[in-house]
Amino acid sequence: MRKRQPKIYTRLTHPLVRDARDEPFRRASWDEALDRVARGLQRNRDAFGMFACARATNEMNYVAQKFARVVMGTNNVDSCNRTCHAPSVAGLSAAFGSGGGTSSYEEIEHTDVIVMWGSNARFAHPIFFQHVLKGIRNGARMYAVDPRRTSTAEWAESWLGLNVGTDIPLAHAVAREIIHAGLANEAFIERATTGYEEYKKLVEPWTLSLAEKVTGVPARAIKDLAHAYARAERAQLCWTLGITEHHNGTDNVRALINLSLLTGQVGRYGAGLQPLRGQNNVQGGGDMGAIPNRLPGFQDLLDPDIRLKFESAWDTVIRPHYGLNLTEMFEAMEEGSVRAVYCIGENPAQSEADSDQAVRRMRQLDFLVVQDIFLTKTAELADVVLPATAGWAETDGTTTSSERRVQRVRKAVAPPGEAREDIDIMCEIAARLGHDWKYADAEAVWNELRSVSPDHYGMTYDRLAEHQGIQWPCPSTEELEPTYLHGRLWEKDPERRGRPAPFGIVQHDPPVDLTDEEYPIRLTTGRRLDSYNTGVQSGGFASPLRRGEYVELSPEDAERYGVVVGEEVQVSSRRGAVVAPVWVEPALRPGLAFMTMHFPDEVDTNSLTIEANCPIAGTAEFKASAIRIEKLPVATIVR
Repeated sequence: MRKRQPKIYTRLTHPLVRDARDEPFRRASWDEALDRVARGLQRNRDAFGMFACARATNEMNYVAQKFARVVMGTNNVDSCNRTCHAPSVAGLSAAFGSGGGTSSYEEIEHTDVIVMWGSNARFAHPIFFQHVLKGIRNGARMYAVDPRRTSTAEWAESWLGLNVGTDIPLAHAVAREIIHAGLANEAFIERATTGYEEYKKLVEPWTLSLAEKVTGVPARAIKDLAHAYARAERAQLCWTLGITEHHNGTDNVRALINLSLLTGQVGRYGAGLQPLRGQNNVQGGGDMGAIPNRLPGFQDLLDPDIRLKFESAWDTVIRPHYGLNLTEMFEAMEEGSVRAVYCIGENPAQSEADSDQAVRRMRQLDFLVVQDIFLTKTAELADVVLPATAGWAETDGTTTSSERRVQRVRKAVAPPGEAREDIDIMCEIAARLGHDWKYADAEAVWNELRSVSPDHYGMTYDRLAEHQGIQWPCPSTEELEPTYLHGRLWEKDPERRGRPAPFGIVQHDPPVDLTDEEYPIRLTTGRRLDSYNTGVQSGGFASPLRRGEYVELSPEDAERYGVVVGEEVQVSSRRGAVVAPVWVEPALRPGLAFMTMHFPDEVDTNSLTIEANCPIAGTAEFKASAIRIEKLPVATIVR
């Protein structure tokens, strides 16, 4: 087996430009680079898209979406939130009116039942998992619902190993058992929800025996989960990309939310719903308005009163329609209706489903500017590359975690070379396009955000430091709200209770990429503990525990194909093929394979995945591709 060396990325320290698409980059001054950006954006004002950054500060994301809406006059702004947790935001918003997780991390330490559904949190969210372990030590019972017997599942009382793409049938079967056992919280349902009778009819066909046939989970295990969740005084339901990265990801989320509405496991301390976000500020990016359908503070831009408030604050006119999301912007590149993109800190050339197609579409752009700390594969496609600061060490500001906690980020070191602050760069470009924005520092940006977002108004920098972070909503500078959301649903007074939470009427819809004789293996993708996303920030990290990219197969499949650990095979889907070494993983069942996206320069896993998108959230089905495994011919050495 040839040794695969991960690509090591070096910091960008000065602007780069190219004089023609077929010419290499050359070093440029900041003035030349910024002038080129201004000209490229100016000639494409009516065909522009902004990719904001889930790893940068709230302040940066606020200015980025303001740049799109005020300078470029478009709501076409989005981030990698679209790739992962947009279905969580859409599902929670549909049920409760806001797109944040309903609980704090601390609450999971004091709950009675923890359901980890489609989440290997021990690897993907190791800090959060420490709270889970405290909960288990305090007596909580944990259930793991996952196609793989993951490291997280090792701590569970029960592992429900469902077939990929059968989350809705399993959730419906759990609900039916709760209803038939008389465990539904009728008082909460009547007071705080709508659509229950239709929901009862929806789940009625999903008997335990039918669910076992469809999901592969034993009927007894489904029943045990249903009774444990419904009988618990407090239960937490957590999920990650195993739920969201499907062509029906929003429906999957709604199916889980339904279980909380059925049992009243929401709106109370220790009882709630927790989508675990993957990057340090993916929650904050959406909160700041770096999404196509919401203004800062998660305020609907179709509301004329909301728009008027922002138009007055920004001295502009906001278009009264939703913009394109990330997925739609890539489709618009194909059509030619998006011709210029400003990409800040994202690497869609390697993170998008069917990544080869994403690269081809970006090459069709008239103008691409990338603002980043490394020369990523996306940056290699750009006309201009701007060196920025690392958001976690070289910038002041704030970020927002999965529990809605806003925390301060403080500059610790100076950026290298000529690298500049993201906000300063955007303001320089805005000035060249006729908008003279002056921010003394990150706090000035934050205070502007506070003035237009009621949920953030009470979070001054001083208060954030005093409390070591504050969860939104925080409308008062004097008080703090409860750590959990939607306590209003328990109010007896209908006016105080507000809008009821509707049950989601969602049907089972199997994966788009079906397995057959030609592609008999189901590939699901995910993360490992030792690596980070597309590997740009962890590619140079060496450790004896870090083995690079493999295709993980069950012992039975490895034997069937006659392959051993370390042997390279060709992995093919209906879209592409890669060569990867084999790892035999006892945690996998026959017919299921696993790979990560961490080493795209060596094994481009996302070239195998399918661009079948959730129609509501736009997230692709990374978790369910059909593949085949082929042995490679033995090389013959002629002497």
